[in-house]
Amino acid sequence: MDKHDTRAQGAGAAGRTNGQVRVWDPLVRIGHWLLVAAFFTAYIAGDDAQTVHVWAGYTVAAIIAWRIVWGVVGSRHARFTDFVRGPGAAFAYLRGMASGKARRHLGHNPAGGLMILVLIASLAGTTLTGMSLYAVEEGRGPLAGLIAPAVETMDGADMQPLVHAAPAATAYREDDDDDHESEGHEDGEHEGGGDLLESLHKFFVYLTLGLVALHVLGVIASSLAHAENLVRAMITGRKRAGDAEE
Repeated sequence: MDKHDTRAQGAGAAGRTNGQVRVWDPLVRIGHWLLVAAFFTAYIAGDDAQTVHVWAGYTVAAIIAWRIVWGVVGSRHARFTDFVRGPGAAFAYLRGMASGKARRHLGHNPAGGLMILVLIASLAGTTLTGMSLYAVEEGRGPLAGLIAPAVETMDGADMQPLVHAAPAATAYREDDDDDHESEGHEDGEHEGGGDLLESLHKFFVYLTLGLVALHVLGVIASSLAHAENLVRAMITGRKRAGDAEE
């Protein structure tokens, strides 16, 4: 037994059951699966169910914010200091995977740790651009007070004298003209910041989808390489003790 095995077994002695050691705390596991559910709920809902899309996006933002905090003050293997190793270590691990010599890790392996950081950044970009776009187009959301909405609604009280002073046909015609002018004004203002935010939001969404696909492939590859079901580990919180590098 080498020193890595000794450390791994010593670290998990208190949480060991039938040769397994507790690695992921409940908050990490619940946060992980809630994040998956919230992101894909927002993606599937899209613009057709805006309320669902918006609240699912808020959920993603809240989980990301919590995960950053938990990565600093959380349990051992949840902390960034436990799995952030830099690009060099990540590529070294991938080379080891290709040659069949990659060391097994109790927590996230270096490539998985790097993927987590990139996913957090991409999801943060997705939610930030989404909330910014919501503020610009609807004048709503937590950023509405910081980002001037592109849509300026006309005060209904200001329209009352005009409606009462003119015949019904005239009022309808003038209202229709006002609608066209308002649409043109809105389109002109949206053409700048709104279009840019929408493009950025879509970019981060598709970037996140690509990263998720790579993440799933990485989980499958690592599970096969180390003869360990990593999906089940993220459900139960337990992994096999021994033969693992801390």
